[in-house]
Amino acid sequence: MKALQVLLLATTLASAQDQPIKVNVNLVNLLCTVHNKAGGLVGNLEKTDFTVFEDGKQQDIKYFTRETDLPLTIGLLVDVSASQERLIETERNAAHQFFTHVLRPKDEAFLISFGAEADLLQDYTSSPKLLQDGLNQLRLSVPVGGLHPGPVPTMHNEAGTILYDAVYLAASEKLKTEVGRKAIVVITDGVDTGSKISRDKSIEAALKSDAIIYSIFYQDASAYGPFGGGGGGKGELQRMSADTGGKVFDVDRRHTLDEAFREIQDEMRSQYSIGYTPTNARKDGTFRKLEIRVSTKDYKVQTRKGYYAVEGEN
Repeated sequence: MKALQVLLLATTLASAQDQPIKVNVNLVNLLCTVHNKAGGLVGNLEKTDFTVFEDGKQQDIKYFTRETDLPLTIGLLVDVSASQERLIETERNAAHQFFTHVLRPKDEAFLISFGAEADLLQDYTSSPKLLQDGLNQLRLSVPVGGLHPGPVPTMHNEAGTILYDAVYLAASEKLKTEVGRKAIVVITDGVDTGSKISRDKSIEAALKSDAIIYSIFYQDASAYGPFGGGGGGKGELQRMSADTGGKVFDVDRRHTLDEAFREIQDEMRSQYSIGYTPTNARKDGTFRKLEIRVSTKDYKVQTRKGYYAVEGEN
């Protein structure tokens, strides 16, 4: 098992947090989904139905396609902290069904569990069997403390759940160098109690890697005491997903985890890909706000909020 843990060295973490997002602004690629007034996916639009704005200025769309069959790279992150202990078996079974149904021969996925630490349970593969083997390794992860020797010292987190660290690592260490469509799917109650990386820096890492975050809000209310509670992490998930072009899916008595996975599958298979060369060619490191409009006013477009215009890495 390859551990993906946040490095002990504070200087390394500080450096990582200070890095700007870099994209090739010669061509900006956007993925989006469109929903009708009832919330259903709209999959029959054409290039002429879309208008793209960067910092309020209309852009000329040069490339357009529907992404229903193009390859996907998916990182599944599963919360195995103490508050999720009773849900792990359900997470394991539903994730297996998700991988079985969503992965096609050209698609790849990896699996990370996170709690007090983050572990890569299965690296890139298109094999549902190998991913199932990884899912079978899901175990409760609770704080134990202590330094762990190795070529680079790492440590177990003593505070609890490192959600933001896990997202940051998935984006910057796994997805950053990949090409094509990329998504991070997170199953969690959204509560982070120990990350070194902030929520906003994890969002930046996802934007930098062109990854969309789909969040499944799944919690065991009894883990918060006899009167239930919890739920405080949903707002954090909404911010992470909305900023990167994703969505939050609730799991409750009316909406199962299997259904949430099916909806994510439908979202990823109903995307539009739009490419344009920005009128502002300066690579000055500023954040460029993005907006996509469609010709039908009742339709709602779901896409990332923007990108950072820095010359260099995509």
